[in-house]
Amino acid sequence: MSKPILIGGVETFSMVDYPDHMAAVVFMQGCPWRCPFCHNKTLQKIGVETNFDWEKFKSFLVERKGKLDAVVFSGGEPLVQDALLDAIKEVKAMGYQIGLHTGGFRPDLFKQVLPLVDWVGFDIKTPLSAERYNSAVGQKHFAQVMESLHALISSGIKFECRTTCDPRLLSVEDIRTIGKELSALGVKEYYLQKYRPIPEDTQTTDDDSESFFNNPALLSELRQTFPTFDIRK
Repeated sequence: MSKPILIGGVETFSMVDYPDHMAAVVFMQGCPWRCPFCHNKTLQKIGVETNFDWEKFKSFLVERKGKLDAVVFSGGEPLVQDALLDAIKEVKAMGYQIGLHTGGFRPDLFKQVLPLVDWVGFDIKTPLSAERYNSAVGQKHFAQVMESLHALISSGIKFECRTTCDPRLLSVEDIRTIGKELSALGVKEYYLQKYRPIPEDTQTTDDDSESFFNNPALLSELRQTFPTFDIRK
């Protein structure tokens, strides 16, 4: 690979980042999103000096063959870095399954990596309108998100969509709207993730964060809407 990916961190063993798989996770540097609930702001910039080296990580993967099932490329936003494609090819050649966490940035690169990916976790930030989405992420990337989502749905690759339920950003009615919109597009697997206040957020209480999950009518509707639905806390 001519140019290695820039890594912000590594998780050497995870059972939660790729459902039903034992995986290592690569947290790639770079992210265009400015989501208000982000806990990984240190990964937003590219070129930050770290102790994580791609060649060393590949050596680790060689040693872990037979003990790990998969490698998940996360972030940040993995699609920021052009070198992602070659990195995935290298890991795939080792015999690992590939997981990808993304918000759908850069559909051109997304479509190139999709044939090599075995599973995708696709983040949905808000109801699917340009005004709401662009306001939430601080960038005008809604059209790219939708292009990527349509490509994923039509790819036949196993994937999930998930939404972090930040009560400062979303209401119960917003979640209901997202559910209807995703179902209409053909999404079959959807998860709600609990918001855990970032350090700067001193106002949001645990009751605020739990309000989405203490709404039986909402949860019942989503369970009826999606063949696979669950909550993550």
